[in-house]
Amino acid sequence: MKIMTSSTSATFTAALILMGNFFLSACQTAPAGDALYQELGGMEGITEITDNFIYEIGFDENIVRHFQETNLERFREKFIEQVCEVSGGPCSYSGDSMVEVHTNMNVTEAEFNRTVDLLVAAMNRSGIPHPVQNQLLARLAPTRPDIIYK
Repeated sequence: MKIMTSSTSATFTAALILMGNFFLSACQTAPAGDALYQELGGMEGITEITDNFIYEIGFDENIVRHFQETNLERFREKFIEQVCEVSGGPCSYSGDSMVEVHTNMNVTEAEFNRTVDLLVAAMNRSGIPHPVQNQLLARLAPTRPDIIYK
């Protein structure tokens, strides 16, 4: 395991640990057509993936810098909502658009790809099978042009 060297990474990870399982919200019952949502483990699984994702980001010095000004609790809540919605779960994403969130961040293609790698690592840590991971990534992929070079 990589040892954190920056205080930003330590603060980022500590905040995640303190939040625990705060966001098991009103998204408790799933609609029809929710196979991916179910394969991800429903809200519990998506929450675990999100927590693992935030953990992975906290240990990546090149990516964590993009989160220095981020309200971690809000990011966590909105990422859970987004994954819940795109996977066919009972949530509706209520956050800002990807363009609004990423404007002035100037995320490069390499950074975007690395962040996807971190999400894959988070899903691996959660025991999500690769075909299920690919389904989720395919549903998230249309956001790519709204994120890079903004």
